[in-house]
Amino acid sequence: MEGDIICPACDSATEHTVLHAGRDLVVRCEVCGTVHSVAPHPHVRMTPLKVIVSSGPNSRVYRVSVPRNDMLSVGSEIVVDDGRSDVVVAEVTAIETDKRVSHALARDVKCVWSRAVDDVVVKISVYRAGRTRSFRIMTKGDEVFAVGDVREVEGLRYKIVKIKGRNGGFPESSEARDIIRVWGRQL
Repeated sequence: MEGDIICPACDSATEHTVLHAGRDLVVRCEVCGTVHSVAPHPHVRMTPLKVIVSSGPNSRVYRVSVPRNDMLSVGSEIVVDDGRSDVVVAEVTAIETDKRVSHALARDVKCVWSRAVDDVVVKISVYRAGRTRSFRIMTKGDEVFAVGDVREVEGLRYKIVKIKGRNGGFPESSEARDIIRVWGRQL
C-alpha cells in the first residue's frame, strides 16, 4: 500500500503491507513492524479466494476475501482469516490460475496452496550408541534451532549436530518453519 496509512506507533503516514483483507484490513508498518487494523478504502474491490492450508498431515480449506489487485507470490506469507475459524499465518507454496504459476493477481487466482508457518511440526532424530529415536514436536514457526544447542524432548536431553533446511542445505541455525529435520546426539 502507498504511504497513506497512519501508524499508531510511528504516529505518521508510513508504508504498510496488507496481511489480511476482510471487513477491515490488517496491516503491518514497514518502518516499525507494528500490526494494526484499518478500514479499507471504499474503492478497494475484493475477490473471493480459496486457500488450502496444510499443517503437518492435515489440510483445511478456507474461503477468504482479498483485494482484487493484490499480487500473490509463491514463498510469500499470508494471513488466512475466514471469520469463522482460527487465524493462520501461512506460506504460499503454489498458485493455480488456469495452470500453476509462481505469481498472479488475486483476481486471476482459482486456488492458493499453502502451509501453516505460525505453528509447525519439527521432526527430530536423536541418536546414541548406534540407536536412533525419532520425535515430532509442535513449536512456533519463528523458534530458532541452532547447531550446538542443548534441548530436551520427552525427557531426553540432546545436542543438535545437524539441521536439514527446506532449501536443501544444512544451515548452522534456522527458524522452525524452514526446517525439514533436526539431528541430535543424546547427552
